[in-house]
Amino acid sequence: MLTRKAISLSRTFATEAHSRLKPALYTAVILNRAPILTPSPTPFENAFYAYQQRIQRALHNPFPSEFYFKPGSLLEARFNAEERIRERIAWGPTYVKNDTERTVAEEAAIEQMEMQEQTDDKLMARVHASDLAKDYHSLDRKGRRNLYLLVQRVDMTTGQVVWEFPCGEVGKEELLHQAAQRELVENCGAHMDTWVVARKPIGVHKSFSTPQQEKVTFFFKANIMAGQARIGNKSIQDFAWVTKQEIEKRATEEYWTSVSDMLSDH
Repeated sequence: MLTRKAISLSRTFATEAHSRLKPALYTAVILNRAPILTPSPTPFENAFYAYQQRIQRALHNPFPSEFYFKPGSLLEARFNAEERIRERIAWGPTYVKNDTERTVAEEAAIEQMEMQEQTDDKLMARVHASDLAKDYHSLDRKGRRNLYLLVQRVDMTTGQVVWEFPCGEVGKEELLHQAAQRELVENCGAHMDTWVVARKPIGVHKSFSTPQQEKVTFFFKANIMAGQARIGNKSIQDFAWVTKQEIEKRATEEYWTSVSDMLSDH
């Protein structure tokens, strides 16, 4: 038989379970901008590529330039000048013997061809102006990294300003992935060309909106192809395109623990 204390505890648990509300369902979108630049090679990779280039140059057959270029033509001079550069890269700056007259003639030929072709072979800088200006609104920053869209809002429960992914509550009889797409447009505007990767969430975060009600947020992965975020919700104060490490500095510890495994380190 149950004691009076056991009966009292069971009634207390039943009362608490009855008073606790059903969990509130929310969806959030992890909007990703993929890298737009190739990653910089590591010192080991540079050494490996240089070693492979030396082996290739040591074993390759001589290129029959006289078959492809007319002797004394501008194209032959340009090829010879570019070949000297490739030799110096492979074997070092002292490998090719200096031929001053030939070098001057080749440089003059290259300059003349560039004036005729009007080409600009300069590569774009790998550090964008937005990186120097620390413009977190720019999609051109951190070109070698994955960027994610964070929004700044006031937490209705604690009253504190928090950074999180665009999110909102799921409507009645609304599918989760549909709610995610709707909330992304309502929070960040319809001026972005985005697509949600799948209909299934990639993660979940649990918190409490009130002591009696649990808040469950399902995360969906999405990519952006074009456009820019425009704040369309009055509850949102600001937005930022940030890397995974920058998210850790802005988000709360509990939120970061839930989302860190969903983000790419690159």
